[in-house]
Amino acid sequence: MYLLLVSVLGYILVTNDKFDIHRWINKHVTNDGVGSLFSYLTHIGDGVFAVLIVLVLLFFSIRNAMYVLLSFVIAAITTTVLKNFIYADYYRPYFMFKYFAREQLNLVEGVEILSNNSFPSGHATAAFSIFFCLLFITKHHLIKLLFFFVACIAAFSRTYLSQHWLVDIYIGSLIGVCSAVLMYILFFNNMKWAHLNITLQQFLENRKSTRV
Repeated sequence: MYLLLVSVLGYILVTNDKFDIHRWINKHVTNDGVGSLFSYLTHIGDGVFAVLIVLVLLFFSIRNAMYVLLSFVIAAITTTVLKNFIYADYYRPYFMFKYFAREQLNLVEGVEILSNNSFPSGHATAAFSIFFCLLFITKHHLIKLLFFFVACIAAFSRTYLSQHWLVDIYIGSLIGVCSAVLMYILFFNNMKWAHLNITLQQFLENRKSTRV
């Protein structure tokens, strides 16, 4: 499903100007309720949310918690380097529309709009890294679909709120998914980390009994 999404969005990005794409998305930013909902959902891509997920996972499996944490860290570092050192002058939609296109965007009230360090989207990277890790961990197909949907919504919120171009969240998602896949190979393709597939409580009890 993700490959289909990437293919469709890739075609749209290649065949359309980024200004035209953002205009089309932004013209639908007219409902205060939807805008308010997206302003909350966008925080799913925050680092704080990632830490909370890791802390919760510790009570179920240390290996899974480490998997999510390392995937997030690697994806975040990659995005940070790209944003701040390679594409530092890549401006966000609000700045480009205001000073270059001379157009006014529909903005969601109460959302602080940023101007630079647009590419790629850190929130999209984090969301896809975290939720694809969870998607790979769970065995339930409906929950997998739910995680995929949440990642997409969190990423799309960045464009809906005019914090990022569509290409920003597109590349961010690729970074997040690649990080999740690479770390999955590391943690689950061999038995090296199998002994950590226990809860934090079990781990502490084992350490305690070993010392005794």
